[in-house]
Amino acid sequence: MAKYTGPDCKQCRREGTKLFLKGTKCYTTKCTFEKRPLPPGQHGAGRKKVTEYGTQLREKQKVKKLYGLLERQFHLYYVEADRMRGETGKNMLQLLERRLDNVVYRMSLGSSRSQSRQIVNHGHITVNGKCVNIPSYSVKTGDIIAVKESKKSKPYFRGHRDRPRTTLPKWLEFDPISLGGKVISLPEREDVDMDIREQLIVELYSK
Repeated sequence: MAKYTGPDCKQCRREGTKLFLKGTKCYTTKCTFEKRPLPPGQHGAGRKKVTEYGTQLREKQKVKKLYGLLERQFHLYYVEADRMRGETGKNMLQLLERRLDNVVYRMSLGSSRSQSRQIVNHGHITVNGKCVNIPSYSVKTGDIIAVKESKKSKPYFRGHRDRPRTTLPKWLEFDPISLGGKVISLPEREDVDMDIREQLIVELYSK
């Protein structure tokens, strides 16, 4: 499967906003985007005015990189959201937020979504008591998300309480002592804390 292997900070600079791909580094003065907010490349500072299509494309690329998805994966979320009742853009963001790797990130078990994806891939997370190693697994209301009992003694999880945490959205509960939480409701649009203009993505795919 294709995978981006370049510098993560370059992606933030290309999209003109922090995507929090480097975990705790993004919250410090060492953040590359803070030092060099211009687009990467020799002519980054002199780029021409972006067209309407270019604006829509950049918004799509930003959200795709934010959640760490490939183009085909991202488009499938749009297709599924378009089949659902309600606004397609909001449905799409809800589906993205319900990904298991995103939930692990929201619970601060991983410092970034890519690290959270690795935690899930390695079989460290259980859903309702059963090990789930599929990052794209879509959680439901009432699901219990926890670190596998046999993994809690690992140094990484033992030091969890001493690491910085992201703000826990209201649709999730989490206990840092037991390293477990619960999905108490489905995410709403206001629970997405990034500046995302989902309507631009809908317009792009609707052409």
